[in-house]
Amino acid sequence: MLEYLLQRKSIRRYEKRDPSEETINEIVRAGQQAPFAAQLYSILLSRKGRHPFGAPLLFTICADLHKLDIMMEKRKWEVVTNDLSLLLFAIQDGILAAGQMVTAGETLGLGSCFLGGAPYQAEKIIEEYNLPPRVFPIVQLIMGYPAENPPPRPRYPIDFVLFEDKYPEFAEEQITRAMQVMDEGYLKENYYERRTGLINLEVDREETFTYDNYSWTEHISRKWGQWLKDEEEIMSKLRACGFKIGKSSG
Repeated sequence: MLEYLLQRKSIRRYEKRDPSEETINEIVRAGQQAPFAAQLYSILLSRKGRHPFGAPLLFTICADLHKLDIMMEKRKWEVVTNDLSLLLFAIQDGILAAGQMVTAGETLGLGSCFLGGAPYQAEKIIEEYNLPPRVFPIVQLIMGYPAENPPPRPRYPIDFVLFEDKYPEFAEEQITRAMQVMDEGYLKENYYERRTGLINLEVDREETFTYDNYSWTEHISRKWGQWLKDEEEIMSKLRACGFKIGKSSG
C-alpha cells in the first residue's frame, strides 16, 4: 500500500476496456469508508460520452446538502447551521472519499486523474445530471486502465511541508531549494513542452521563458497571478445552486 501511495501519478492515456460493475462498486465503497463529518457528499458517475484523455469512467464528487435537508425534515428538524460552514464540511467529506477512491483504484490496477474545474462548470453539470438545489460539484475524477506509465510528479521537500510545533520563517535557501526541486523535476520530464502547456502572459510583462526554462513555479505563478480575480464568479454559482453564501445571499 505504501508503495502504491508513493508511486501515485496522474494518468492521461487509457486503454479502451471498461472496468466491471464489481470494480466500480468496490472503488465507491472504499470511498464511502473514508472519515467524514456528516456524509455531506454524493458521487455522480458517467460511462457514456467522450471523457478527457479517453477515460472510461468520469466521477463527479459533489457537496450535497440536499440529502441532509431531506433527512432532517424526516426528523422534524430545520437546518440552522450556516451554509458556508456546511459547505466546508461537505468539501472535506467529498475530497476524503475521492482520495480513498483513487487509492482503491490503484490497488485494482486502475489509474486516475483529478479535474479541478468542476465548480466553474456547475450549470452544465447541474443540467446534465438533473441535480436538485444545494448540490454543488467540487471536483471530477477520471479513471480507467492506464495506457501509459509516467514517473511520479515532483513534490516539495518534506521540510517545506511538515512543520513541527510552529510555522517557520523560511530561509532564502530553503525557498530556493524547494523551487528547484519542483522546477528541475518537471524540466527533466519535458512535462510542459510535451503538453504544450505554457500559459500565455495576460499582463504587461516581457516574455522571458521558453520550454527550456519554463517549469512548475512559473506555471503556477501564471495561473494564480492572472486567473479568477473576482470571487463573485464562484459565489454566484454557489448561490445559483441554492447555497446562501455571500453578502447578497439574504
